[in-house]
Amino acid sequence: MIRAKKSLGQNFLIDKNIIDKIINILELKNKNILEIGPGTGNLTEGILKKSPKKILVVEKDDNLAKLLKKKFKDKIEIINKDILKIDENSLSDQTLTVFGNLPYNISTEILCKWILNIKPKIWFDCLILMFQKEVADRIISEFNTKSYGRLTILANWRLDIKKVCDVNPLSFHPKPKIESTILFFKPKKEFLILKNAKNLEKITRIFFMHRRKMIKKPYCQLFNGNINIASKIGIDLNSRPQNLDFETYFKLAKEYENLRS
Repeated sequence: MIRAKKSLGQNFLIDKNIIDKIINILELKNKNILEIGPGTGNLTEGILKKSPKKILVVEKDDNLAKLLKKKFKDKIEIINKDILKIDENSLSDQTLTVFGNLPYNISTEILCKWILNIKPKIWFDCLILMFQKEVADRIISEFNTKSYGRLTILANWRLDIKKVCDVNPLSFHPKPKIESTILFFKPKKEFLILKNAKNLEKITRIFFMHRRKMIKKPYCQLFNGNINIASKIGIDLNSRPQNLDFETYFKLAKEYENLRS
């Protein structure tokens, strides 16, 4: 029997009702599937029943990769590597539908990496991902709330996001101490084009470094004290970082790029 490794943030999904809910979110027939962290393959088994064209799975754990090979043989392609060390843009020449019960300890790192490395031709058509509930709440939060922050803004730049459902700890083995949440991500058709997503990451990082303080100081640091840009966008420099909505941050990133070009 395979034991979950705490060091890898492993909690295996065992709840058939949740698995059914996940695989019925959209039509999977003839789709090219990528599954991150398949564990013992319970979700993989459900996906296979939906007749996808191909399933790629990324599993870092050597023992689990061997188990999956034995269980599914040539029905799936196994990549026995760390997802953070893989160039997701080169995984397939086909658009992928992505499922992931992400390890809690690296879930935000995975999502941020994918967003910051996103190319004009996006490598996925949707993401169906499981997060720790607290992290999911941050991703889908509204501005002017405590949970609103850098992760919210980055995720909402290129992606439309919907909450699917919360998942009880009893749905996993071993049982985690916290609740989980499934989120559905789809690429936006319209968005503000930036030369480099890392400029948005930089602005949000500097602004939210002191989220309880007014934004005047970080703004002047980034824009060399030029308050004309703030006036142009309609920003009150006495605001706090969480008082600015997504679109304002996207416009700030664009103006920052223009200033440096």
